[in-house]
Amino acid sequence: MSQTPEPKDAPVWEFVDDRATFRLPEADRTRHLYFPLVGSGQPFASVTPSMAGDHAASHDSFLSVPSSVEALHESRWRRGVWLRIEGHDPWAADGGSARQRAARFTSNEAATVTAGPLWQMVARTHAPSGVTAELTSLVPPEGGSEVLHVTIRNNGEKPAALDVAVAVPIYGRSADNLRDHRHVTSLLNRARATTHGVVVSPTMIFDERGHRRGDTEYFVFGCDDDGQPPASVGSSLHDFTGERGDLDWPAAIVDPDDGRVTAQRDGDEVLAALTFAARTLQPGASATYSIVMGIAGAAPNAAEILDQLGAGSDVLERTRVFWDKQLDTLHFSFDDRTRDGWLRWVGIQPILRRHFGNSFLPYHDYGRGGRGWRDLWQDSLALLLMDNGNVEEQLYGHFAGVRMDGTNATIIGQEPGEFLADRNEIARVWMDHGAWPLLTVRLMLDRTGEISFLLRTQTYFRDRFVNRARTVDTSWTEDAGIVQRNQHGAVWQGTILEHLLIQHLTAYFNAGHHGCLRLEDADWNDGMDLGAEHGESVAFTALYAGNLADLADLVDWLREEGHESLHFASELAILLRSPVELDAVRRRAVLDEYVAAIADGPSDSTTVDALGLAARLRELSAALTTLVREQEWITDGDYGWFNGYYDNNGGRVEGRFGESVRMTLTGQAFPLMAGLASPEQAQQLYRSARTHLWSPDMAGFRLNTDFEEVRMDLGRAFGFAYGHKENGAMFTHMAVMFAFGLARYGMARESWELLDDLYRHTRDFNRSRMYPGLPEYVDPSGRGRYPWLTGSAAWFLHVMLSALFGVRGERGHLVVAPALPAAAFSDGNPSVTLGFAGRRLKVDLRNPEALEAGSYDISAATLGGQELPVQGGQLRVDRELIMALDDSTAHTITVHLGPRETSAS
Repeated sequence: MSQTPEPKDAPVWEFVDDRATFRLPEADRTRHLYFPLVGSGQPFASVTPSMAGDHAASHDSFLSVPSSVEALHESRWRRGVWLRIEGHDPWAADGGSARQRAARFTSNEAATVTAGPLWQMVARTHAPSGVTAELTSLVPPEGGSEVLHVTIRNNGEKPAALDVAVAVPIYGRSADNLRDHRHVTSLLNRARATTHGVVVSPTMIFDERGHRRGDTEYFVFGCDDDGQPPASVGSSLHDFTGERGDLDWPAAIVDPDDGRVTAQRDGDEVLAALTFAARTLQPGASATYSIVMGIAGAAPNAAEILDQLGAGSDVLERTRVFWDKQLDTLHFSFDDRTRDGWLRWVGIQPILRRHFGNSFLPYHDYGRGGRGWRDLWQDSLALLLMDNGNVEEQLYGHFAGVRMDGTNATIIGQEPGEFLADRNEIARVWMDHGAWPLLTVRLMLDRTGEISFLLRTQTYFRDRFVNRARTVDTSWTEDAGIVQRNQHGAVWQGTILEHLLIQHLTAYFNAGHHGCLRLEDADWNDGMDLGAEHGESVAFTALYAGNLADLADLVDWLREEGHESLHFASELAILLRSPVELDAVRRRAVLDEYVAAIADGPSDSTTVDALGLAARLRELSAALTTLVREQEWITDGDYGWFNGYYDNNGGRVEGRFGESVRMTLTGQAFPLMAGLASPEQAQQLYRSARTHLWSPDMAGFRLNTDFEEVRMDLGRAFGFAYGHKENGAMFTHMAVMFAFGLARYGMARESWELLDDLYRHTRDFNRSRMYPGLPEYVDPSGRGRYPWLTGSAAWFLHVMLSALFGVRGERGHLVVAPALPAAAFSDGNPSVTLGFAGRRLKVDLRNPEALEAGSYDISAATLGGQELPVQGGQLRVDRELIMALDDSTAHTITVHLGPRETSAS
């Protein structure tokens, strides 16, 4: 059997400036590359080196034909740019003509991508004439449209007579209509040609559950560099391609006798065909054409928007400045342009998730808009670290998505207070969802010192799903509103602390047979979704145990601020008065009693002693900690690790099964993150993970070993090919959280190596085949999959700043306790610039003796030349001192590292 030949090495991307601009030659010779485009709001767009990619305002409003990642490479649908150069065959500046596609293996023509936050320029040269086309794409900071600047340069030795035609298909409807009434919905199209382009106004939004009048227009406008409109404008896709042609070789371009440009036709598939007047470019001369496309309630004035966003405007520089300002809020420097630039792209990923959610990009073809609950809270970690907007108010608003039974809305819309039970209208409970808000809130409180946030009151989410989403309340209607009312009919508002307590106490009492928390419909690992009856997540039992202890610390903080008594819904007493025990049946009975009592809302409020509450939370935490640490520890010869799950038959998932070892990274990461493992267990489980899960070809630790069977009693993940997605891929999110846990246990070198290996792998384009940044996972071939939208980016920044640089908040004050290994200082003095207490700070680390982490402490520190007190080898800068600084400039804290002093024996 013949073997698939190894791909030839491709050129690699390189950074060309300090604004994270990179250049990649031959970018069109790699599959699955795409670049996101977004501003302050819609459109949500993407563009490939061949100008394919989506443009959408929502799941129901796509200007482009919706595309999955495979469609990018195979589809003819793209932002087409055609040149007819006198004396030559028609040539596509996007590389998509039939002749160019057929010559891919024999021609030297290729696209070079140059891109920065957040714009892309594709350059391609027509070798016979020397004419070069540069296609620059962006969404302006204010959003509302996508901009394409087409610059044609004559780099040849002879004058070039040519004309330019831009051909943009306008799909103009819901992604659902791609396979649902595709032709019928085209009959709703009303396309009109205007002086500058095409506007499509569908008469209806087709939905057999109830059709609605069309309220959206799709537009494509264009002009040349003198502001002149196209010489001709067409709107019919079929007339443009002709009977024998297609988008790769359209009749209107190559054989006008067979195809034509029709100004207006109702009930047809639409394409904006903008043909500009012919011109002659002398050698060295250039011409630029501006295209603006978008989706709006009513199309804007074409001349005005082209003037604002055309090639003669400052839109490109405005876009660069817009993103620079956001990325400058958290900036790492290692005196290494490649690493520094790469980290800048990691920094943009949480911002992208805030806009895209898990939708609208080609790999994320399962999304329907909105943001997932878990994603929302984890991405907010990075937004807090980046000082990006008023995150506190955003977090406060998100708590309105919590139900009083401890579950929550799983999809959060773009508008405040917009919550959904599930993107697919399926009632599901992810048992990990209650854990994430506390992690984010704790980070925020330590940065701000505003513990009173926990006493702010917020509503609860109410919809038709009740009894922890196990029952549908047929009496509930949307007219009743999506807020929980009390038993007297008034809207109930509980403190943020009450919300957090409900999330954690209901989790504690939702116990499985072995005393660990029930898996329900899945945990963080969505692929563990077939254990609803008897499955348990030991991994998240550990995280909830750590969270319960953190909640106790926060209650103590409130008490220190004078809040000796706290007010909660009366029914919460059911969860607080029950004896601490691990018997699953009795714990479930307590949960059932609470859920039944709260079914019609709370009856009244009650007062709880803060001191007793903190003690109670610590008791619950200790019970789960002991359970996991002792019951779930697996010993296998010289190795040891935690069991992470029980399957739907109640069987332990991990351990040695004959000759096979079964181990998950999830089961190890969360005991470390929660501080639950003993120091000896931490060392052992790391050694076990290196032995059983480490894969150098995949840049890190696999999510699990090969179970070698389809586990219908555990989850869909085990139906996937091993090494992909949740079945044994190098899943960056879990790997980076594992790095966070390692750093918590003083294993800074191991944590750094994990992050560094991931960086070096993704930097190697011939292995990762992706642009700078983090993928969701790395497959067995080494390719990065699902780029741009991944929760790993937020955690990568968190580990780097809080754990390795050791720069973090502590009750509102700034603490610096570095743990970077000596290798991090190899190129110079690492520094990080961040926002804290409303001021810009740069923390500059000096390690002249190249000391290893664990062998150094801070020996001295200065702020603007003034010496700062150092205690116990750490630096603590009072908030008052920071707030007294000038807020118009950045201030440098220089930290000198010296040998750690050891006490005499």
